[in-house]
Amino acid sequence: MSEATASQPAQRGVAMLRRIDPAVAASFGCILLLLLVGSLYSRSFLSPDYLLQQLKVASFLGVIATGMMLVILLGQIDLSVPWVVTAGAMMACAAAAHGTTGAILAIPCGILCGAAIGLLNGIGVAYLRIPSMIITLATNAVAQGLMVAYTGGFAPQDSASKAMRYLATGNVVPGLPNAVLVWAIIGGAAIWLLSRTTFGRAIYAIGNRERAAYLSGIDTRRITMLAFALSGALSAFGGVLLAGYASKAAQSMGDAYLLPSIAAVVLGGTHILGGRGSYLGTIAGVILITLLQSILSVMQISEAGRQLIYGAVIILMLLIYGRQKA
Repeated sequence: MSEATASQPAQRGVAMLRRIDPAVAASFGCILLLLLVGSLYSRSFLSPDYLLQQLKVASFLGVIATGMMLVILLGQIDLSVPWVVTAGAMMACAAAAHGTTGAILAIPCGILCGAAIGLLNGIGVAYLRIPSMIITLATNAVAQGLMVAYTGGFAPQDSASKAMRYLATGNVVPGLPNAVLVWAIIGGAAIWLLSRTTFGRAIYAIGNRERAAYLSGIDTRRITMLAFALSGALSAFGGVLLAGYASKAAQSMGDAYLLPSIAAVVLGGTHILGGRGSYLGTIAGVILITLLQSILSVMQISEAGRQLIYGAVIILMLLIYGRQKA
């Protein structure tokens, strides 16, 4: 065997290492570190049942973070997540209260409600040129007002349908929660969308330089509008799953998912200013945030402390990636 032939496997190994995103590798390294730290506080932290439960909890955030990633890849942000999640859950439960037909249409109704809000966001950003931070904050406030008016300011009385509960808590595959399976399907679809379709390539192109993407023939406004619509639909679907998990919707149930969804995407290596990122990194970020939440709970850190940690992480990543972008 010649030296050139013998060196080919080593060269391929080096090439594979070079393709690994350092941010993704760092996220998985932090996951291992958190597992080690958690095992020091509780022996059951590394048990298969506990880890599977954490993966189930992560799946709700994973669905929401998928939509957030699409928007961030564009160089935009979606701050309407809290009440889109809540609106999707409430509307699905409201539809489920209307007999058999309502129960069948409950899940699509919740998702379409979120897609409609996302579509408004997309129209505002793409066609009216309103900054995404402003328009999504505005639609979040509108959705909040509509849901509070619908419930009269009280806790919603409608319950989740059997299909919603089964989707969030059942097991089609023995030993594998349906919520994890749903996230796996959505994640696979997201990977295909971003890597194998013209739509996905257009998202990366717009995030890198919108003007250049427009001059190359990409309908940047339509792509941006559709990305926001998908973000809204996935946020609402996350709300539907949460309602199924809890058996009913609740006021402000989506508030706890805004900062974590952004942090998960950014921690996974997606450029906060758009144009670069992989879904594998988002998966790592979601698991990292979920384990961090679990450890903070074990350590009895208050909710205010958790929010401070999320905010500090986002600011740090913004400074790092912002300098790289420049």
